[in-house]
Amino acid sequence: MKTSSIIILVAIAAAIGVLLMYSVDFSTYDTISSAMHKQGKYVHLIARLDREKPITYDAVKDPNYLSFYAVDSLGNTAKVIYHNPKPPELEQSERIVLKGKMEGDVFQCDDILMKCPSKYKDNKKVLEKSVSQY
Repeated sequence: MKTSSIIILVAIAAAIGVLLMYSVDFSTYDTISSAMHKQGKYVHLIARLDREKPITYDAVKDPNYLSFYAVDSLGNTAKVIYHNPKPPELEQSERIVLKGKMEGDVFQCDDILMKCPSKYKDNKKVLEKSVSQY
């Protein structure tokens, strides 16, 4: 092989490596207090919905405004504002991952990912019946 062909192959391999490195999401989950220290920076919060405080959403008045309070694993609370329609099963979710940035004491959310464990838990009695039938 010519040396120019080898150099081109190495350059292509290096370019692919760089693209793969930047395409992988290296972000970690933050707490509300660590997000407050990173004002204006894009973070991922893992929290749960604070069911004791109200959820503000009026689909008729403004379908792209949702506000609620989130509590992280350390017990810190923050108001969350989400400028998109309300996710359908927000109240049933056990945990939520919020992607966005802190602006003052308010978390401006761009995306909400929910985990609803009730959808994924097996009913033990049904599972036992199905196993015993075989």
